[in-house]
Amino acid sequence: MPLSPADVTRLAAVDAAGAARVLSEVRSARLSGRRAPLAPRPVIEQSWGRMLRGGVDPDHDFRAGLLSREEVQRRRERSALRHVLPVLREGLLSVADVAHHIMVVADEDGRVLWREGDRPVLRKADGIGFELGADWREDVVGTNGVGTPAVVRRPVQVFAAEHFVRTHTTWTCAGAPITDPRDGRLIGVVDVSGPLETMHPATLAWVDSVAKLAEARLRERHQISLERLRAVAAPVLARLTGRAVVVDGEGWTAAVSGMPYTNRFALPGSLSAGPRRLPALGQCVVEPLAGGWLVRVTEEPRSRGGARIVLDLAHPHRRSVTVSGGAGSWTHELSPRHAELLYLLAVERGGRSAAELASEVFGDPARTVTVRAEMSRVRRYLGGFLEHRPYRFCEDAEIEVLRPADPRALLPHSTAPVVAGERTRDDTT
Repeated sequence: MPLSPADVTRLAAVDAAGAARVLSEVRSARLSGRRAPLAPRPVIEQSWGRMLRGGVDPDHDFRAGLLSREEVQRRRERSALRHVLPVLREGLLSVADVAHHIMVVADEDGRVLWREGDRPVLRKADGIGFELGADWREDVVGTNGVGTPAVVRRPVQVFAAEHFVRTHTTWTCAGAPITDPRDGRLIGVVDVSGPLETMHPATLAWVDSVAKLAEARLRERHQISLERLRAVAAPVLARLTGRAVVVDGEGWTAAVSGMPYTNRFALPGSLSAGPRRLPALGQCVVEPLAGGWLVRVTEEPRSRGGARIVLDLAHPHRRSVTVSGGAGSWTHELSPRHAELLYLLAVERGGRSAAELASEVFGDPARTVTVRAEMSRVRRYLGGFLEHRPYRFCEDAEIEVLRPADPRALLPHSTAPVVAGERTRDDTT
């Protein structure tokens, strides 16, 4: 019978040491192949399975190279997390310090960018490699409160021996992902960690609520930025005829003239002023505005026919889609969820309904609302290259999927039944 989150919370709240002993027995039995007295919680069981398949050594404290101070600073400056640090500090640090915890903020790559809180606990964290610039991805250091929430994309508490690597089992961690509210892309994880005896039943809900406040602040910043750009654009657009759009630096639309409104346009990585050919717009003239760009369309966009779409899943930690055609070529980095969905549509050109995608991604055909929301986000950058009812790539596009050399490395963090089946196909044929 599996342990429920409530079971762990109740036992730990009454007797932290006793809970740690029970979980240690469960971990030892699971890793040795013996029958455990209790089954791990499903989120932990699934994470341990990924670790065993990926070859993470539970008895070896592996530490990837720390980032240099210069690289940590560079990542801080480019991360959207810097905008919500005051929210995270206000919501977490005062309580964390009193409770002998530390707050850790990592980027989407699992790299620790900020680390604050109780000084003695910070020194203990140094002892297990939980340092600035450290790599705490799940497939590097095992089940933990930074890497595991990034994989499953929901809040996770990892208590004592629920950590996969033995040297981490004296800690308790509660982490929650922080996503970009504009497109659902993972931008980082906030985690509260400390010695196992400092665990509190409300820690996970507390961390999750502060992460949601941070996302709300990012959403507010985005709206304010677009409103400012819209005010700048209004008199400019009033003087123009023809088709034009005003976008921010990442392609989010502030205003349009003479054309339907689209949430976002794909922009090249380094856009500059002058004549340009842009995806979905064709030949344009790009002019800088305060806070964004004015894009004037000088011809009708070319037909999508003849487009080539490359879904690059060859690297286990980087996923992208590249579209090449008459309007040029552009690449978009993919979240793990979007990579799963596009992979399923690429291998099944006949298309999939929302219920079928929900079944294949989540193992639950009832989760159609989640699928539709994610596909809506995908269509913001793939636009007319995706059809719906059912969801599918357009018939006249050439689709290529770049897979890793080792089939087991295909979307290694994915728990989608279809992807898991692809990873093990060679083992069963």
